[in-house]
Amino acid sequence: MHASRVTELRDSMADAQGPIAFLRSPSTIRGRCRELLDLGLAGQLDHFEVRMDRLERVLARTLAVTQQAYPTLEIRYHSRWNQLRAGGVDRVADFEARIRDLPADERARARFALAITSVLLDAGAGPSWSYREPGTGQTFSRSEGLAVASYHMFVSGLFSGNAHEPYRADADGLDRLDSTTLGAAFQVSAHNPIVGLEGRAELLGRLGSAMRATPRLFGTDERGGPRLGRLFDAVLAHVEDGKLPARRILFAVLEGLGPIWPSRIQLLGVNLGDVWRHSKVGGPTITNGLVPFHKLSQWLTYSLIEPIEQAGIQVVGTAELTGLAEYRNGGLFVDEEVIVPKHDGVLGRTHQAGDELIVEWRGLTVALLDELAQSLREKLGKTPEELPLVRVMEGGTWAAGRQIAQQMRIDAAPPILVASDGTLF
Repeated sequence: MHASRVTELRDSMADAQGPIAFLRSPSTIRGRCRELLDLGLAGQLDHFEVRMDRLERVLARTLAVTQQAYPTLEIRYHSRWNQLRAGGVDRVADFEARIRDLPADERARARFALAITSVLLDAGAGPSWSYREPGTGQTFSRSEGLAVASYHMFVSGLFSGNAHEPYRADADGLDRLDSTTLGAAFQVSAHNPIVGLEGRAELLGRLGSAMRATPRLFGTDERGGPRLGRLFDAVLAHVEDGKLPARRILFAVLEGLGPIWPSRIQLLGVNLGDVWRHSKVGGPTITNGLVPFHKLSQWLTYSLIEPIEQAGIQVVGTAELTGLAEYRNGGLFVDEEVIVPKHDGVLGRTHQAGDELIVEWRGLTVALLDELAQSLREKLGKTPEELPLVRVMEGGTWAAGRQIAQQMRIDAAPPILVASDGTLF
């Protein structure tokens, strides 16, 4: 289809949906990121060129780590629950034992609350921080460390304002959190600094306010105030014939958590969250130049699928969601020289999340994950339904990105550095 016709259809869709709904749609994420890839292939991006002839190297590495981790190709979802099993300790089983006497709907709400708080604390910790787990004595860093630390915060009742119900997160519990309390829980010290501590504390504080502002999603008549777990009840309203479209989970997450994101673009009075500007993307509508990613919200959506399935509901349409625009997936393409910097200013300095350079990198990452996933499916004889991106990343690209980072840099840092406020990557 001619490019002008694509633009015309895209912009008419934005008008029909409303610009906020349009920018929350996975199809818009995919479409705008594809625009950046097409610009890169045409040599029209300012900061990167794209070498598709080197995608085979990424495919080989991803296939190797996938087959090593999942030799039967029974690949789990790329979700927070996997990281709660870090170090060979099955904290998921431990949690299930803790909540086994609760009614089924309360167990589902507890799983939702654990997943949401843990994911919201998952933004990059930096290379210098680690967490020593009480009981096991094991030490974890980066995503696994954040997962294990957040698990112990949750089961200790840190997020609950109801002393009789520790396995929940409610507005009162979140309101009382500050950076000192959170820092102690993360074992932060002068010798063990974590990136974005203040940002994480502020994020959780805003979460309590957002819950109070959206009783339709989080309820009201609870001791401790509105509860995160009530989001489970809200998404159940969209179940038909025992099936729930994955996009409905994402839309609920974006609506309920949208107000918590800091210092972001606003449109029609709505905080857009993980949406950024790029001068070469978009058409003549109000969404001109805006590139949505919704990385943390999609990561959370992926992490809520398992609790929903445990409740006996089939989640369908996971292939509609996109890959995650974060530094492990993105680093894989840079380190394997599919995404190639055009100038010396890309590497060796720290960039801001809103810089066009970072928007380009993240957009190329999402679009290239689609390309890679298709090649991987062809190699393995799988359909998009059998091998959606949520399994490709778990198999997968995230582990391959970490592997090559460890091989290339002593601290396993990503090849491109982004200043983190604790809410993005």
